[in-house]
Amino acid sequence: MRTAKTKIRKNTWVAWSEDEIKLLKRLFPRGRAREIAERTGRSLTAVRQKAYGMGIKTRENRLWSADEIRLVKKLYKDENVQSIADKLGRSLDGVSVKASKIGITKKKSPPWSRQEETLLKKLYQDNTRQDIANELGRNISAVAFKLHKFGLANKQRAWSKKELNLLKELYPSRTAQEIADQIGRSLPAIRTRIHRLGLKKLRTAVKN
Repeated sequence: MRTAKTKIRKNTWVAWSEDEIKLLKRLFPRGRAREIAERTGRSLTAVRQKAYGMGIKTRENRLWSADEIRLVKKLYKDENVQSIADKLGRSLDGVSVKASKIGITKKKSPPWSRQEETLLKKLYQDNTRQDIANELGRNISAVAFKLHKFGLANKQRAWSKKELNLLKELYPSRTAQEIADQIGRSLPAIRTRIHRLGLKKLRTAVKN
């Protein structure tokens, strides 16, 4: 297992070794992503992305850690639930149920007007959720909920030039999850588009 050298190159792109992958398979299902990050010298985001890419999931019936509960309390009122779920390696329903059990609810927002709903239906095809939220003065979670209510959330919308340009601009320096949050697309959708565009991260020389 690499230790010191791995930590020196923590912020560079380096292929995962067989030992690191064994560690990932053994610990990630137990919800120990942070421990994997510490032992491999990789970022927590990198650990989770590798696990998701390999189809390794955490067990939903595992106990919630104090750190996970603190994160839910900190983020749930304002942040998109799917984003929180991705950060924790849990399902969307799992996060929602836990938030309900510990008495955390989303901030209440004023009722939607007919004009807002009409504009939402007009904008969702060619704009990111963040852009729609900015236009309407709503948060992304409220926009996502309303799209779901109208049955528009799962309808595949065409990628706009603005989204594609933003994806290309962000990819070299941002994680797929960060790009998904900013553009307002799902993580799988971002990864699929990255693959189709053939985008590649710049390899950085390993420091000795």
